[in-house]
Amino acid sequence: MTRMKKKKVSPRQKMINLMYVVLMAMLALNVSSDVLNGFSLVDESLNRSTENANTVNQGIYQTFEEQMKSNPAKVKEWYDKAQHVRKLSDQLYDLAEELKLAIVTKSDGEDADVHNIRNREDLEAATQVMLAPGTGRGQELFDAINKYRGEILKMVTDAQQKKIIESNLTTDIPHNIASMGKNWQEYMFETMPTSAAVTLLTKIQSDVRYAEGEVLHRLVSNIDVKDIRVNELNAYVIPQSQTIVQGGRFSAQIIMAAVDTTNRPTIFIGGKEFKNEKGIYETVCGSTGEFSLKGYIEMVNGSGEKVKRDFEQKYTVVAPSATVSADIMNVLYAGYDNPMSVSVPGVPNGKIQLSMSGGGSLTPKGEGKYVAKPSTPGTEAVFTVTAQLEGRSQQMGQFKFRVRKLPDPMPFIENGDEHFTGGKLSKQALMNAPVLGAAIDDGLLNIPFRVTGFETTFFDNMGNAVPEVSQGASFTERQKNIMRQLSRGKRFYISKVKAVGPDGIERTLKGAMEIIVN
Repeated sequence: MTRMKKKKVSPRQKMINLMYVVLMAMLALNVSSDVLNGFSLVDESLNRSTENANTVNQGIYQTFEEQMKSNPAKVKEWYDKAQHVRKLSDQLYDLAEELKLAIVTKSDGEDADVHNIRNREDLEAATQVMLAPGTGRGQELFDAINKYRGEILKMVTDAQQKKIIESNLTTDIPHNIASMGKNWQEYMFETMPTSAAVTLLTKIQSDVRYAEGEVLHRLVSNIDVKDIRVNELNAYVIPQSQTIVQGGRFSAQIIMAAVDTTNRPTIFIGGKEFKNEKGIYETVCGSTGEFSLKGYIEMVNGSGEKVKRDFEQKYTVVAPSATVSADIMNVLYAGYDNPMSVSVPGVPNGKIQLSMSGGGSLTPKGEGKYVAKPSTPGTEAVFTVTAQLEGRSQQMGQFKFRVRKLPDPMPFIENGDEHFTGGKLSKQALMNAPVLGAAIDDGLLNIPFRVTGFETTFFDNMGNAVPEVSQGASFTERQKNIMRQLSRGKRFYISKVKAVGPDGIERTLKGAMEIIVN
């Protein structure tokens, strides 16, 4: 459907158009507060996990400092590499922090606080900061992540750890309808709420500290730290997953820094020995909240002495979260094929199911896409998201959408490639017009309607109104004959247009189209 040609309209019609645009904008910004609160919870949890990882990393840097003082000739090679890792990690971490502040400042103003976002639902801030032509910093972040990932992977030898780090810091995007034609930064930040954009950047920071820690553990294992085993050895818990969805599995590896892999330590949790060859501890998380994994490690050092170190790792279990969005706006239209999208962070689309209640039909289209067709205006359509997690089905959330009747279309006469909606029109174009059309074409919706009838009103030489009725979309022969006789400057009106949309409802359109013969 081509764009309508703009014509002069009455002040009343301008007011109606403005009210409609404002209403659509309000509906589009009606982001669920539950979803935004979910992003805040995840962001807080990621920040706590990142702080814990950073504490562990700083302890390893301190170990390097002490060893460098005691034996610089032996330690310098690994010390220099550790400092290089620190520099790379801090650069990417600080860039993400800078972008978080820039997005929140764009959303909340100069007094913005990343930890207390006021306009969490703002859909423009992230797009402007990351994607604005000439000034957008999305490409800068994309390049920085790729550079960091490449440098870090050069220092990792374990295939499994390489796979985890590469997956966490990937800049690849899935090949689906939502990503078609988009680059990474557009896929990640375009029309993303401020709260969600900040959470994405916090996750990048968390992944940076995780990757940094993995490299540091490998570097420190290259040093003979016999003295440290006696005096400075600490116990650490390294979780594979730093944030757990309720019902998910908490998995962590319990180790000593620079431990000899041929001399595994003995692990005690809750006073009982925990036996696992690789020191991996797992437990099912059945409820939300903050928890601690406590215990101690025993091992024998090079002098034959038994060394004991306590450990404690805090972790947070959050409630499951999901996102269901209408691709057009935050309402659904009765009797119309409304495109929908559904996603659950960390869960592949193939393991997500969406159902709808409230009347109507829901048709899957693949890759997290659906078409919802509710039946009754004035009701609510309730969508339920479930996901397959570890071989079982779990509900991830419910979402309500208001169901409304499709708005009325605007009638028009086809004039070449343009839609004529009123004003001056040549007699030749008027006589060549095949039928009267109607459509919604407001930038959000592009929906054709079928005209089933209309009325024309002409005026005779005495000024008397002469109405003529058409029972279809075409002008009648009598209407055409009258139009042929109209001289330049004469006008007539088309009103009482009846049209049927995809919802099957026939409606009589308000207002009249004024045509002036040119």
